[in-house]
Formats: sequence, C-alpha cells, structure tokens
Amino acid sequence: MKHQSERKISGIAIIWGMLLMAVLFAGCTGNSPQPAATAAPLTPAAATPAAPAAHPSAQAPVTAAPTLVPPAPVATTTPAPVYTSSEGNVVAFAAASLKGVSSQLAADYAKMYPGHSVVFNLDGTQALKTQVQNGAYADIFISASNAYTNELTKGGYFADGTVKPLATNYIIVILPAGNPASIRSPADLAKPGVKIAMEDKAVPAGTATCAVLANLAKSTYNADWNTSVFKNVVTYETSEPGVATKVQLGEVDAGFVYESTAIAAKPGTYATLTIPKKDNYLQTYTIGVLKGSQSTGAARDFENFMLSGAGQQDLKEYGFRPA
Repeated sequence: MKHQSERKISGIAIIWGMLLMAVLFAGCTGNSPQPAATAAPLTPAAATPAAPAAHPSAQAPVTAAPTLVPPAPVATTTPAPVYTSSEGNVVAFAAASLKGVSSQLAADYAKMYPGHSVVFNLDGTQALKTQVQNGAYADIFISASNAYTNELTKGGYFADGTVKPLATNYIIVILPAGNPASIRSPADLAKPGVKIAMEDKAVPAGTATCAVLANLAKSTYNADWNTSVFKNVVTYETSEPGVATKVQLGEVDAGFVYESTAIAAKPGTYATLTIPKKDNYLQTYTIGVLKGSQSTGAARDFENFMLSGAGQQDLKEYGFRPA
C-alpha cells in the first residue's frame, strides 16, 4: 500500500510539472514580435551600391571627352513653292537678282500678251536648279550661271532650241548709306575689323566675286590682301539679295552684289564702290523653256517677251546689261 501511494504521488507530481512547463512555454512564445505583413523593403531613390575597393595598383578610370556632334545644317534656301500648270499662266524660276525688276516684267508681259500672266519663284540659281531636278513644276528657267544651265541641258530638262542668252551683269561693292567703315577703295576691304558679306561660292554671284578678288589681287594688290579680305567675311549668303539686306540693315560694312541690285535700290539706300572692268567678272544670264511645261505656248511667249525690246528695256532700267 505504501509503495502504491508513493507511485500515485510521483505520477501526480509529474503531471503538475508538465502542466507548469506548458504554461511557461506559452508565456515565452505568446508575446514574441511577428514581422509586419504589409511592410515593404525601403529602397532609397538615389542610392547606388558601393563600389568595391580598388586594388592599390589599379589606375583611376579615364573618362573620355564628350563627343561633340555638330548641329544639322540649317537650310537657308526657300523650299520650292508648289505650282501647277494653268492656261496662259507662266511659272518662271528666276535668279534672285531679278527680284527688283520682276514686278515690271510681269506687268509688261501681261500688256504684250493679254490674258497671260507670270509668277516668279526667285531664289539662288543653285537652289532653283535643285528644285527642278527634284520635280518642282516650272515653265521657264532663268539662270545667273551657265554652269547650272548646262547641267540641266545635259539632263534633258529644256525643250530643244529654247536656251538663249538673256542679259549680263557686273559685280559691284555696296556699302551702308553712311559708310561707317569709311571704305574708299578695294584696299580698305582688307582693313582689320571690316565686316563683309558675300554669297556662298555655290551661288553664281559668289563665284563671280571670288574671280573678282583674284583679279584684283593679281593686278593691283597681292595675295596677302586677298587673304585679309576673306578673313573679314562674316557671312556667306545663299542668295544675292541676302547680301544686299545685310548691308541695308547695317549688319556689315560692305557686300558684293550685282550692279543691277544697286541700281534697282531706292536712291540713298547704298553707297557704292565700283570695280574696274578689267578686273570685273561679267555674269551671263540665260533663259529656257522647260520640257515639262504644260503651258508651252505661254512659256514661249514669255521667252519672246524677255528677248524683245520691251523686256530688254525693263532689264536695262534695272541695271542689267544686254547679252
């Protein structure tokens, strides 16, 4: 009996011990912190991983200089207007130097051929040539350079037998009315600080100007003078009227243009500096009917007018010389 009682007491103690351990275990785990279910990992916006330490013998990386990409060239010539053929109406692509006389030519053509009219697209001959080659519609082409006329002729753009000499023009130097740089002779064009406007060499007037300067350097001045003049050129324009505008606005001290531009201007617009004929360059203008013309009759009438006494008189009054 004694042994049974001891075993009974021992069993009860074990049970109580187990219960006590369970209570203690629950107390330890019931209050333990749990990870927040909605917490998102924080990633700093500007944080970057630290670079590994460089080896003592490693050289610092060399940063290449940035590559400078030149800006795309800005087109300075006017895009070809969109013209279509119409009965009695002539579309004339004409050298920009005819700007001054163009209104008079249009009026007198209409008088000679009632019911006919002409609209001019005036631009540098090099630009007009490209427009024609790219398919722009025109009935008449008037060029200030035989080079571009010959190129179109070889390409088969003209109606047979229609390309003819039209007029001629010399180069002259124009100055702002007040002549602020006190330019009295071609020698002064080489003075330091003189600002000169010139046409790009692709423009017929630019080609003529380069020839004039070379002639003057050879006959009167020298190569150093020629070099100094070109150093003073601050702008190369894509059309002859562009140079005239720079001079008129006083943005430059001198500009090379055709005689006709100076003569066509209102009195007092420019002072002028003539170039001796022996050193000058006589530019020849040509006219032709384009093969793609849909108004061939009116186009041929306009060419006849331009070559007639009336057309030639208009050109003469605005400074052009006869062919």
